[in-house]
Amino acid sequence: MYHKRSVDFLNISNINELEKIANKVRVNIIEAVYNGKSGHPGGSLSITDVLTVLYFNQMNIDPENAKKIERDRLVLSKGHCSPALYSTLALRGYFNEEELKSFRSLESNLQGHPDMKTIPGVDMTTGSLGQGLSVANGMALVGQLDKKDYRVYAILGDGEIQEGQIWEAAMSSAHYKLDNLCVIVDNNNLQIDGEIENVMSPYPIDEKFKSFGFEVINIDGHNIKEIIDAFEKAKTIKGKPTAIIAKTIKGKGVSFMENMASWHGTAPNEEQYKMAIEELML
Repeated sequence: MYHKRSVDFLNISNINELEKIANKVRVNIIEAVYNGKSGHPGGSLSITDVLTVLYFNQMNIDPENAKKIERDRLVLSKGHCSPALYSTLALRGYFNEEELKSFRSLESNLQGHPDMKTIPGVDMTTGSLGQGLSVANGMALVGQLDKKDYRVYAILGDGEIQEGQIWEAAMSSAHYKLDNLCVIVDNNNLQIDGEIENVMSPYPIDEKFKSFGFEVINIDGHNIKEIIDAFEKAKTIKGKPTAIIAKTIKGKGVSFMENMASWHGTAPNEEQYKMAIEELML
């Protein structure tokens, strides 16, 4: 059995340390989904490295004052990948890691989709795909109007951007010159029904965001240095929003889950759970 320990790091710049934290987040994702007997491991594992960099290297946040006005905000628009967010928040000190074992249980705060009213560190309740960028726009616009220097991050799924509301929101992002907004597209190329180009292709994703007025950065979404560099570059962009297209692997870190659409919303059984934990502990 994996022994949990508390972690309380802040603005970590060491790549190896960030990789270790990301691996711990992945372990906790598997723990949560296994104990809940349901959930979405594939897309949670693909955004782990991005979330790790945001919460342990980039974002101005304070677990002791989760609602401080000056904090950076994150909208997990692909809210079904809550296990990744919950695991990251627990490691960052917003709540006890042991709570992850209650994932999706009836009395737990940690339900299948994030709830800003009950979970410390969650900035927006999400779940209905396509709506997160609109909310992030509102947060970013208020920040500009109130002359606050916080940044807003929105994580979108590549299947999610098939939703028309995303592109209506993208027009607004550029129209209002929201340079305090950074969109991250989790481009793992898979959604519940298979490969995204076969379901309803959004490609070329980078060119689409460029045409909507975004600064676009393409990265390997599992390369910690590339992720850090992309966020640092985004901070220098003025007069328009930034979209980071992160090429990722669905199920990253667990070999039998990688690049398999079947793991979009399937919990591992006991044997698969043990195999996954063993792989991640190597």
